[in-house]
Amino acid sequence: MSVARDVRNYLKDKPFLLEALEKNIANLSKLARRIGKDLGIKNLDAIKAGLRRYAEDVRKSKQRREERVLNLLKQSKITILDNVCTAIMNRDVGIENRAKMKVDSYFIYLLDKFAFKDLQKYKQCIEKTCENCTAIIVTSPKELEVTPGVIAFLTSLLAGQNINVIEFISCYTETIIVVDRADAMKSYEIISEVIG
Repeated sequence: MSVARDVRNYLKDKPFLLEALEKNIANLSKLARRIGKDLGIKNLDAIKAGLRRYAEDVRKSKQRREERVLNLLKQSKITILDNVCTAIMNRDVGIENRAKMKVDSYFIYLLDKFAFKDLQKYKQCIEKTCENCTAIIVTSPKELEVTPGVIAFLTSLLAGQNINVIEFISCYTETIIVVDRADAMKSYEIISEVIG
């Protein structure tokens, strides 16, 4: 029992190993030897048995979580805002915006292209801007707030297709993903495939 617990504790902070176990692509013998060496455990059979049980638990848990995420996303809707820009400001400038968020001492604005032109008045407050963006807005049921893995699922879908997320805002039932305009259609297709 204690070896199995030690194996679980060893793996819980190593997501790359958990993913390999979940996908059944880990060499259990090699991994058992590594864990045995790192933890000073000589009984490799007990480590392998612990790995097998834990891998099965991880697979079942991930499958249940993915089912909940997919069910939630299938109840969501997707909207696109084209020709948007982002601006990170060192103070609130009160400019008309589509979304604004304060993080520590910065204000992050999501602007349409017309409001972006007004920023020139506030050059001294601009930390960073990004033009020619598209915002993909996923509106989900209220269960979004209590469903783990939705954000990770969406961002990993995009990362898997080499799409960079420029800005990301998740608030209540709205998930706003800002991408470069060149990646907008591909991003929309990837996410809308999941949503249906």
